[in-house]
Amino acid sequence: MPENKVSICNEQVFDQFFKSHAKLLRNYLYYKFGDMDQAEDLVQDSFIKLWNNCSKVSLDKAKSYVYTIATNLGISSTRHQKVKFKYQNYVTQHTTDSTNESPEFIILEKEYLEKLKSAIADLSERQREVFLLSRIEKKTYKEIAELSNVSVKAIEKLMHKALVSLRKKIGNI
Repeated sequence: MPENKVSICNEQVFDQFFKSHAKLLRNYLYYKFGDMDQAEDLVQDSFIKLWNNCSKVSLDKAKSYVYTIATNLGISSTRHQKVKFKYQNYVTQHTTDSTNESPEFIILEKEYLEKLKSAIADLSERQREVFLLSRIEKKTYKEIAELSNVSVKAIEKLMHKALVSLRKKIGNI
């Protein structure tokens, strides 16, 4: 750590680090575990652990540290319960008050969106996580691989499996 004199123990450095990573970590945890409240709690707990251990964690390792801590805390807290993914607010929100579409189209569209939500919820945890990070957050496979600590090939394979599963359930997407 001699060449990196900036310490995560410095309140301004920590504050800046939190502001630049908390939202992405929260979204990652939401996609991984399917619960926004849990994701927000895990982010807070992870950053508290980082602060409590700041003297042991260099700034260049801090991102990996909070992601690892958050993931491990999430796995521990959900180990004994089945995670039911609540896919909400990420499918394009449609309002019917100001549309020129026919009632039949609106009904078909709603049915499709419900089918899509259900199909995404039925994906395995890892497939769902990769699919949402790619399609909703617009992350590259490389970025997703870095967040998940796996290879790009593993992400490609998970995405392929997710798309195959979704196509079987709802057709070409």
